[in-house]
Amino acid sequence: MQTAYDVVIIGAGHNGLVAACYLARAGRRVLVLERRHLVGGACVTEEVFSGFKVSTAAYVNSLFRKEIIRDLRLGEYGFAMLERQPSSFTPTPDDRYLMLGHDAEENRREIAKFSSRDAESYPRYEAMLTRLAELIEPLTLETPPDPVNARVADLWQGVKLARRLYGARGDAMRLSEIFLEPATRMLDRWFESEPLRATLATDAIIGAFAPPSHPGTAYVLFHHVMGETGGKRGVWGYVRGGMGALTEALASAARDLSVDIACEAPVTAIRVADGRVQGVVLADGREVRASVVASCIDAAQTFTRLIDPATLPDDFRAAIDHIDYGSAAAKINLTLAEPPDFRALPGREPGPQHRGTIHIAPTIDEIERAYDDAKWGKPSRRPILECTIPSVVDDSLTPPGRHLMSMFVQYAPYELAESTWDQQRDAFADTCIDLLTEYAPNFRNAVIDRQVLTPVDLERTFGLTGGNIFQGAMSPAQLFSRRPVPGWCQYRTPIDGLYLCGSAAHPGGGVIGAAGYNAARTMLKRS
Repeated sequence: MQTAYDVVIIGAGHNGLVAACYLARAGRRVLVLERRHLVGGACVTEEVFSGFKVSTAAYVNSLFRKEIIRDLRLGEYGFAMLERQPSSFTPTPDDRYLMLGHDAEENRREIAKFSSRDAESYPRYEAMLTRLAELIEPLTLETPPDPVNARVADLWQGVKLARRLYGARGDAMRLSEIFLEPATRMLDRWFESEPLRATLATDAIIGAFAPPSHPGTAYVLFHHVMGETGGKRGVWGYVRGGMGALTEALASAARDLSVDIACEAPVTAIRVADGRVQGVVLADGREVRASVVASCIDAAQTFTRLIDPATLPDDFRAAIDHIDYGSAAAKINLTLAEPPDFRALPGREPGPQHRGTIHIAPTIDEIERAYDDAKWGKPSRRPILECTIPSVVDDSLTPPGRHLMSMFVQYAPYELAESTWDQQRDAFADTCIDLLTEYAPNFRNAVIDRQVLTPVDLERTFGLTGGNIFQGAMSPAQLFSRRPVPGWCQYRTPIDGLYLCGSAAHPGGGVIGAAGYNAARTMLKRS
């Protein structure tokens, strides 16, 4: 490792690696520093259990920008997506089920089992979301205008955005509703059947400490319908070899561009003098000089742990202190002797019910009740489960005859009122396993081993403040020109030469890569 670089990037998450690649392509000498033993941040594949390749945190993909895949030729480095069809399976308490995918006629037949009206409405709902995605998705690769400081470039960008929205006035009005209203209100306008409404509502609460009746949750739902797999919009898939195959491909591309990557190299301080960044200090005492430092970790970690608060303006410090990191998500990774044998659709061999996301959320009211527990600091007694079994689609992940399940759970509050997560971890995992066993009686006995990541574990392992998987809540108050805080939405910070390049910045959370891409362009404009 050299002692001086043009740019030092803190954190080898997917956004940090994307930024490193684009900076290196432009001729900058770049060093990426990662505190863990492997690259990827929360987008990793680890052998948690012997012989099993586990996507420990992030587990499915759709949002990662195709422009980045193309520019960095990630396919040549082993990155490949595996399409899931069908995409979701929702068993109901009365042993029926709803299965959805990207075949319009199959979707119509499935939904018609519960409501013929909903079956007719669903294609129009999908078409509406597609139009809105086409309207808003280009903004992910744009630096937001800054209405607080309002330079000429910001005003002109605002004018162009207004023109774009004016050209799609009806859809723009719907988009404003999505940003502001509860998911339940939007879904109530479209649908009447509970299995469909509840299945769609689960996308509105991913990583959010909010029920679907809270304003702003409609946007969280919309955020998850953007993206594509295999050219099919809104389709989520698995990364072949686990999510870490994406970040390993990025790391390989970065190394071929002469980026230096150092793992087990935690940064303990960002050096600042006279308002300008000077470089970083590592835990072993080494210093690396750089006139530009980009942080891929969240804003709280960056500005409260790594920087002397005295170097920051008071109003900026106060805004950082008030970022909402509320989260109530847990992740449970399980090894299975066999797939769950659902009463609604029996079968212990892999079938369509095992390929996509398995939703255990029978009604919106039950989602609300699960949140009611969490808001008082209690783990949900009947959590909301989103389960995937990637080994059904990708047999490279497990030994023959074995399977992996990823169980993403709402609601598990970061702070417990009457206990600690170290005391409640196993009991909560048992609750989740028992709940799925109600729908698939063989499930509890099929579980071989488990890894339980509570919000506290997500913070400890991946540096996610409050266990928030998005590096800050994806609420309207923390999006676009207000992310991470008003007045500092363009990846720059009050410290000259210090930038944010992770999900703390626009466009926010998810495995997108756009924050790294946009931040790199901003840094390159500096020189």
